Amino acid sequence: MSEQDVAEYRKSLAIRVSGFDVPKPIKTFEETGFSPQLMNAIKKQGYEKPTSIQCQALPIVLSGRDIIGIAKTGSGKTAAFVLPMIVHIMDQPELEKEEGPIGVICAPTRELAHQIYLEAKKFSKSNGIRVSAVYGGMSKFDQLKELKAGCEIVVATPGRLIDMIKMKALTMLRATYLVLDEADRMFDLGFEPQVRSIVGQIRPDRQTLLFSATMPRKVEKLAREILTDPVRVTVGEVGMANEDITQVVHVIPSDAEKLPWLLEQLPKMIDDGDVLVFASKKATVDEIESQLAQTGFKVAALHGDKDQASRMEILQKFKSGIYHVLIATDVAARGLDIKSIKSVVNFDIARDMDMHVHRIGRTGRAGDKDGTAYTLITQKEARFAGELVNSLVAADQNVSVELMDLAMKDGRFRSKRDARKGGKVFILFYFILFYLAVKFLSGKNCFLMPI
Repeated sequence: MSEQDVAEYRKSLAIRVSGFDVPKPIKTFEETGFSPQLMNAIKKQGYEKPTSIQCQALPIVLSGRDIIGIAKTGSGKTAAFVLPMIVHIMDQPELEKEEGPIGVICAPTRELAHQIYLEAKKFSKSNGIRVSAVYGGMSKFDQLKELKAGCEIVVATPGRLIDMIKMKALTMLRATYLVLDEADRMFDLGFEPQVRSIVGQIRPDRQTLLFSATMPRKVEKLAREILTDPVRVTVGEVGMANEDITQVVHVIPSDAEKLPWLLEQLPKMIDDGDVLVFASKKATVDEIESQLAQTGFKVAALHGDKDQASRMEILQKFKSGIYHVLIATDVAARGLDIKSIKSVVNFDIARDMDMHVHRIGRTGRAGDKDGTAYTLITQKEARFAGELVNSLVAADQNVSVELMDLAMKDGRFRSKRDARKGGKVFILFYFILFYLAVKFLSGKNCFLMPI
């Protein structure tokens, strides 16, 4: 591709890059030069063509460069760092006894770590690469035993990985490929000290990949400190909702109206696929589960009070179709990658817009354009309504009259909107004055001229 072709292709994928000597994006997996075994594994998993982030990230990472990948949730970024990791490992000398890992993947929650672990195992199996998962809620002894047996890839939450290092279950001497996935969420959950500790124990000539849906100042600072001449790849707008997801917002009088609405709408949603419902409190999650179960829905609840074994069992039953509705808190549902989820319901609004983006990203995964996200918002939530309007407009989604009316009750939103209108009026007024002045100075009768 010529430079002009590359620029047009990136534009069509909504990709922006920065950095020196950035490799050209690919259009097919065949262009990567992956081994026949890896290509077969890719096809076996149903991957037909790379997603936007994969098109640009794969050639960058395969060239050995560090990368900052900023992409909306559900963009297919897991494969963008797992596939090159396998290539990297195959190029390294084999591990000796009690060596390893070579590749380290850090994720903010046990659920996301487990999802990445499963994905990595699918691609690694045919190449004889061993993958271990290390996160809380499972037996430390069993994890220590597995790590001692050796592995090329470890997928971990920061806290448990630090525990395993202290217990000398693994060594970082051979680690040369580090991935920090959903770095913004790791910082939100207070893992910055652990992340910095892990990075400090891995050799400086490593290849480092940092992926995040948003780039708050702390994450930006970390990236500058731990990456070497990285290429930054941004897909879409930072922190913007996935445009492939249809968003529907319902303004309702009070919290008491939420459950009746859900009971009425749920059968239609289930006809389209599985449903994920977010609530802000564990008690609310349990209450919704109880009410839906009594009505006959196949439903399960997921929150922090359930032990890891129970959570894994619930997720497995949800994936296998035993449950059609999953009610969850934010932390419990973090990192879920289940393609059968066609509807997300924000029973309670998210604590901020970043969390809202992450929530609705549980549907519309990896280019699936069938996902729908429903948000229930009450009259007392005008401030969030304003943020939601801005997000919907940025994602080219419809804004209802009811939502706009609610948003206008927030003084901050209203003043900004009025200021924008005032600015447009001022520009028009200034233009008219300028036009009249030019006509006057040129000696023409401006009042007889059309404006």
